[in-house]
Amino acid sequence: MPEPTIATPQPGDEHRFDKWIAMLAVAAMAVHLALRGSPRGSELFGLFQVAEWPLIVALAGGGLPLVIELLWKAVHREFGSDLLAGISIVTSIFLDEYLAGTLVVLMLSGGEAIEAYAVRSASSVLEALARRMPTQAHRKSGETMHDIPVDQVAVGDTLLVFPHEVCPVDGTVLDGHGTMDESFLTGEPYLMPKSSGSTVISGALNGEAALTIRADKLAVDSRYSQIMRVMRGAEQRRPRLRRLGDQLGAFYTPLAVGLALLAWGLSGDVHRFLAVLVVATPCPLLIAIPVAIIGSISLAARRGIIIRDPAVLERIETCRTAIFDKTGTLTYGQPKLTEILPGEGISIEDALSLIGSLERYSKHPLASAILAAARERNVPLDGVSEVHEFPGQGLVGVVSGRRVRVTSRGKLATPTFNLPPQVAGMECVAIIDETIPVTLRFRDQPRAEGASFVKHLAPNHHFNRVMIVSGDRESEVRYLAELVGIHEVHFSQTPEQKLAIVREETRQANTVFVGDGINDAPALTTATVGIAFGGGTDITSEAAHAVILDSSLSKVDELLHIGRRLRRVALQ
Repeated sequence: MPEPTIATPQPGDEHRFDKWIAMLAVAAMAVHLALRGSPRGSELFGLFQVAEWPLIVALAGGGLPLVIELLWKAVHREFGSDLLAGISIVTSIFLDEYLAGTLVVLMLSGGEAIEAYAVRSASSVLEALARRMPTQAHRKSGETMHDIPVDQVAVGDTLLVFPHEVCPVDGTVLDGHGTMDESFLTGEPYLMPKSSGSTVISGALNGEAALTIRADKLAVDSRYSQIMRVMRGAEQRRPRLRRLGDQLGAFYTPLAVGLALLAWGLSGDVHRFLAVLVVATPCPLLIAIPVAIIGSISLAARRGIIIRDPAVLERIETCRTAIFDKTGTLTYGQPKLTEILPGEGISIEDALSLIGSLERYSKHPLASAILAAARERNVPLDGVSEVHEFPGQGLVGVVSGRRVRVTSRGKLATPTFNLPPQVAGMECVAIIDETIPVTLRFRDQPRAEGASFVKHLAPNHHFNRVMIVSGDRESEVRYLAELVGIHEVHFSQTPEQKLAIVREETRQANTVFVGDGINDAPALTTATVGIAFGGGTDITSEAAHAVILDSSLSKVDELLHIGRRLRRVALQ
């Protein structure tokens, strides 16, 4: 795979010559001051003194293009914080104050040039990531090893990661014990231990020990490539970064012009009008907002948060309603076996052993939960024979000479079995030897940080309302809401109904919607700020404004803090 390059934010076409305009202004002022100190500087050359000509050239070559650009914006009703500078330039030309006009040209163009430099500096973390990406991987085939381009790695390939090498793709450790430095990707300052079964992410730096891994994703779909691709898209949206500055300029510019007019009126000297405008030209305002936002984008990337639309960093601090999807957002999205209710004649351990042995041959989502429970309890699994899956009956097999059938309550042919009453949540029913029923209950467990995160929203981030909008059943949604402390719930909602709720809430107040980035795409787009959980190809979803790579509510909290910090720094 060709080495990825990060698209460092570049000035737009309208700022392409800002550096040269600034240099022209500096040179013109230097020549002007030198000529003013010479005996012939005050001599007339045409209609102007010799010392004035360098300034006139600077205003014609640099000032007029800037003024024309500002006029174009004004025609299109784009009134920003740089409008005051344009007024100053025009006023200085009419009053023959060419030095003052050239100084404003330098402030405006120099500010843009400094901004471009600061933006590049703020992206140094991402540039470092681009330099770290390997172009080759070491693929093992039997006892041999071949170096191949990273883009030729296939899912399932066995790869060797040497000490101090960067992991080429996302994968799982097959053999070896060591550590990896993931700080460039996650912001965590600790070395992460890796052993058989551990997940590894592309871009992480391996420690002292070689690791054998299985490639779980293609290079193009791995964590590093996703970060770089989405960051390029985010940084290319820079025209939207100045919105906060423009909002401030909408109040600041009329105030400055009003004060300038007042100074003129009180003094009777039109030059006082120009003096106030020049002093009030908001060069820091022109620079502070974009630099703060780009710095926040880089900080968020190091925390595992991808900012797809930089404007969310400005908006998120103003949100007062938080809306959450349930599955995979407030919960882990993975059912967990919580209760085993065996009938007479069999113990819990024996029932789990028989059912778990059979479930190794199932692709049902609950099968993984059963097998995980068996591993946690160190329950042995036996061999299975005569495995069949009959339509309407479930999975059937013979385990250690005993016939086991795993099905659902509704698929039982006869209601003769004495089953416990059905409760909220998921369940399956197993029948041992056609006589002994076993009921297994499951829950999609809430995230460990869920309750503390929800409790944290109102006092720390000033949210007035928190709600769940889910497509799940009422019992499931209310069960989760009670656990995490959310009182307002909407259940059994289709994507269209979710969209309608989010749209209505957004009319009343700015909203944050947190979902999985796939089924919730319409709601993510409609909310003031849409945050998607997920990795892999989900990152590239056009719906979300921001993507949390590690699917953690604590990362949402970090994003809220980053937005608050951005607003504070930019306003300062």
